Amino acid sequence: MADGNAFVKFGVGQPVRRFEDQRFLTGAGRYVDDRTMPGLLHAVFLRSPHANARLRRVDATAARAASGVAGVFTGAEWRAAGLGPLPGRNFINHLDGRPVAPPPRFALVCDRVRHVGDCVAIVVAATRAQAEDALEQIVIDYEELPAVASPVEALAPGAPAIWAKSEWWEGARDEAALNTAFVWRIGDGDKTAAAIAAARHVVRTRLVNNRLVIHYIEPRGCIAWRDETGRMVFGGSLQNAPNFRELLCLQFGWKPEQLRVVADDVGGGFGGKNQLQPEHCAVMFASERLGRPVKWVNDRIGSFQSDVHGRDLVSDVEFALDADGRFLALRAHTISNMGAYLSTYGSIVPTNATAAVMGGVYDLRAVFMEVRGVWTNTVPVDAYRGAGRPEANYILERTIDVAARQLGLSPLELRRRNFIKLAQLPYTTAMGRVLDSGDFAGVFERALKLADHAGLAARKAEAKSRGRRRGFGIAPYLEATLGKPTESARIEFHADGTATLIVGSQSNGQGHETTFPQIVAAELGIDPTRIRYLQADTDLAPDGGGHGGSRSTQHAGGAMLKASEAIIAKGKLIAANLLEAAAVDIEWKPGEFRVTGTDRRIAFDAVVRAAFDAAKLPAGMSPGLDETGKYERTAFNYPNGCHVAEIELDPETGVVQLVGYWVVDDFGRIINPMIVRGQVIGGAVQGIGQALLEQVVYDPSSAQLLTASAMDYCLPRADDLPAIAVELFEGAPTKTNPLGVKGAGEAGATGAPQAAANAVLDALAEWGIHHLDMPLTREKIWRAITAARG
Repeated sequence: MADGNAFVKFGVGQPVRRFEDQRFLTGAGRYVDDRTMPGLLHAVFLRSPHANARLRRVDATAARAASGVAGVFTGAEWRAAGLGPLPGRNFINHLDGRPVAPPPRFALVCDRVRHVGDCVAIVVAATRAQAEDALEQIVIDYEELPAVASPVEALAPGAPAIWAKSEWWEGARDEAALNTAFVWRIGDGDKTAAAIAAARHVVRTRLVNNRLVIHYIEPRGCIAWRDETGRMVFGGSLQNAPNFRELLCLQFGWKPEQLRVVADDVGGGFGGKNQLQPEHCAVMFASERLGRPVKWVNDRIGSFQSDVHGRDLVSDVEFALDADGRFLALRAHTISNMGAYLSTYGSIVPTNATAAVMGGVYDLRAVFMEVRGVWTNTVPVDAYRGAGRPEANYILERTIDVAARQLGLSPLELRRRNFIKLAQLPYTTAMGRVLDSGDFAGVFERALKLADHAGLAARKAEAKSRGRRRGFGIAPYLEATLGKPTESARIEFHADGTATLIVGSQSNGQGHETTFPQIVAAELGIDPTRIRYLQADTDLAPDGGGHGGSRSTQHAGGAMLKASEAIIAKGKLIAANLLEAAAVDIEWKPGEFRVTGTDRRIAFDAVVRAAFDAAKLPAGMSPGLDETGKYERTAFNYPNGCHVAEIELDPETGVVQLVGYWVVDDFGRIINPMIVRGQVIGGAVQGIGQALLEQVVYDPSSAQLLTASAMDYCLPRADDLPAIAVELFEGAPTKTNPLGVKGAGEAGATGAPQAAANAVLDALAEWGIHHLDMPLTREKIWRAITAARG
């Protein structure tokens, strides 16, 4: 029978320390750069120094003759091999109903570079140093062209055209205007317009979601080789092995069985390692052509220049309220910078993913969104932690604070008047989403209590006595669990009583190696340390859903429950045989089977051992105990919560110090509170970074990347942050999935930017400053105060 103490210690709801941290902290993790094998070659990429230029000539003769070089490949070789552009994903449609398809993006540029960092050539050599030396011998004649970095300026008459219509668009339509990638709309436009026209108050504001670098500890990297069977294998720092296999097979015209994809430990992903990018395809191409393993790991400057960026959109917002401050309608027209190419998930982030939570936790019946995707000479934009939901919540929560200031109302009272009430649940939003659970007003009040809002006035007075100002910002948020709707899991027991758990979802730091065995252990009544966890291998889980949209615990958890149920069902048959009872009389509780109405029982461990002894099995039953479960989402669920930030401002210098930060989250049932708190804190720090410090900057005239390293791009550090308090509220369970869980991985980044920004603007209200765009840097704040004073 399972050890009762161990079951309590490691069960669901317990703060179990992450099992995987032992290998991470002792240097036993396995990352792409740890991989080595006989004949391994190393790859580096020649990247464009120009934002927009034609390739007149590419001469790699000297590089190919350089010491140690095994091969140099350019767009000419790519085209000569008959290979086309990278495959895309069609998530949305143009206004006329046709799918939005990407313009042609080749693994190696064939004729024209479109952003600084575009891949022009790949050099493969025996060592990385030799490849880098040879890279310098490639001669390229560029014809530099005018460039544009701002999406607003890209729409202006006379702006440089990033793509000719003939290259990617058939026919001329209004929405195919210069540098427009797509126009997308959702919501009832007429109802929203009527509500705005009839409203007592209409608040208008322009909000910018600043462009961000997805800065992980481990740069992007990959390795490709041919295994002993002749099949190609692709591995590396990847967030979604099944997705990479599907896209690579489309790129090279292979059947799924011709390619295996495996992911190593991932040193941070945050969405930036979800996409198939040019380097992945070029490394695979080089390995196949040379017949040897090829490995590539990006350097840090290369990451700034080539990894997808996040956010980068401008929204003109109209917000209608009645005479009592009741919310009537929200209309947002957004210009979203797609960069020079349409990345794998780029089209869905500012559109469907943003719309999923637009309207937040408020009773807001009319919402309309229009999104215009725009080409610029910048790095493509794609999913970054939250992927649309932080953008939506920022638009709404900043607008509410601006409205409160303009109407002379308390930001707290304005929100209290408009929360969706418990009696209104399930609530269908203006976007057609069904919120099945959530105590939004209750979470709000909990957050105020946690942050000691009652003592705020005294803290503000004390700060003012020292010449400082205190600012208090609050921001409820609504999240959505998105991603691929299906998932699989397999549980395989072994004769020694240990088990292997294989899932199609993938951890990139979320702690699945701990929480997932906890779920199975709770169902079966065993110690989770007996469960070996495997993931991210298309041979083991060929139809998995990978990572994305805070989906993993709901989807993989549902699949694990189904696999556990199948294990228990077979176990009952074995137990019935051993106890000489009818199977219908066998009861189950975690850890043991018993005969109904008697004291006859048998431990689950004994049944596991019997499963491998043919003499103890019912007639016709095959030995072994292993089952697969498949889960399909039937309804979305909506994590929610409230972030509170308190800052102290020095008006003479503009310096902001974040002195307090508090979060209350509703994630449904909590599997491991320690891991969840860690996820929330990590996400909150990224959101705080967006609000106060981080911004990708391009030169407006040349589209040169000015923040191309950590010397120029400001990331939050420990001394920028206070201790972050997290309270987990389980008082609003969801029935959208059998575990009762709601996604937690992206919620911190979803709630933080607007909370921090609201706190700064609260402190600045004394000078009549109601809005500044992120990041709220000390220079920006100082200039605003100086202008207001003078």
